[in-house]
Amino acid sequence: VVVRFPGKSKTLKPILLIAHLDVVEALRSDWSMDPYTLTEKDGFFYGRGTSDIKDGATTLIMALLRMKQEHITPGRTLVLALTAGEEGGGGYDGMEWLAKEHRDLIDAEFCVNVDGGDPLIKDGKRITRPVQTSEKLYQSYALEVRNPGGHSSQPTPDNAIVRLADALGRVDRYRFPVHLTETTRGYLTRQAAMESGQLAADMRAIVANEHDDAAAARLSASPFYNAQLRTTCVPTMLSGGHAPNALPQTARATVNCRIMPGETPAQTQATLAKAIADDSVHITAIDSAQPADPSPLSPAVMGPVERVTARLWPGVVVIPTLETGATDGYYLRAAGIPTYGMSGVFLDVDDFRAHGRDERIMVKSFYDGVEYIHQLVKEYAGSGGRGR
Repeated sequence: VVVRFPGKSKTLKPILLIAHLDVVEALRSDWSMDPYTLTEKDGFFYGRGTSDIKDGATTLIMALLRMKQEHITPGRTLVLALTAGEEGGGGYDGMEWLAKEHRDLIDAEFCVNVDGGDPLIKDGKRITRPVQTSEKLYQSYALEVRNPGGHSSQPTPDNAIVRLADALGRVDRYRFPVHLTETTRGYLTRQAAMESGQLAADMRAIVANEHDDAAAARLSASPFYNAQLRTTCVPTMLSGGHAPNALPQTARATVNCRIMPGETPAQTQATLAKAIADDSVHITAIDSAQPADPSPLSPAVMGPVERVTARLWPGVVVIPTLETGATDGYYLRAAGIPTYGMSGVFLDVDDFRAHGRDERIMVKSFYDGVEYIHQLVKEYAGSGGRGR
């Protein structure tokens, strides 16, 4: 669904607002209630998609409806695009299709993606308002070892499964070098101001010197911070052999990498080959992806976020973030549309249930998010006046 809310200006490019409508499958037997019926209980909204990302889609729809009800003509055109396929179940992605086949429908100065940049609550207190400016690149590689095989009663020293297992062990032990971006530097700098002790010191140290191995090692003990600091690769699938009494002729593994902005799949493949250091292990890229540039931290984007956040939630820190997973924002950045993940609905860091059992969001957080997105969209759109 693509909806245009015409603005007054004929020269300013539109602002694009996006969310996906599909959800991850949920089984009734796993839930305490029907996952596909919205249930309000004890201050929460329950249901599949309440946090990923039907809440965000609703905040965007409400923002435009309220502007229409208030007879506001935006200074520039607003484009709302609601698509399916982001969760991957149907084999296609609606936003990818729009970006490649109908770019004219969604061309924009920049995009607000509510499927990213979730604001966070800790111990009942609002703490941060993230703005997701970039994503790691999703890229998988096939590792394969082949040999003639033979009878299992006469083992050979070049067993395909053993060679592959050795290679996967080297992948597991290898650490890509620390590589900070504008976004991760900004994140660590602002996060350090909210932390204390060794953690804060390590964040400041790594920003000052990417080669501070001691600080990097301590930060990397956390899977989250490790993923913020560097490209990561991990074995995710494995197969091999054809009979229990035969030496394997083929062993194959899938290694999934999340590549830092500024690096390429070819560079990552070369690094894997160097780390494995075994010519019998053949490495090939699976559906090679194309890098997308990070979205700049421009005042035109960040200024309204800072102002609206300060009005609604004084003291909450606006912080740039790198998404270690993947969203539809990737396709838009790859198409040259700067995209910023900034949901308006606060989530509890200790109660994150997207894709899980009894997915839920706080009712108050949802309505606060409606107000936040409404004010933010009005700031971005500018004032075109009122009319009937």
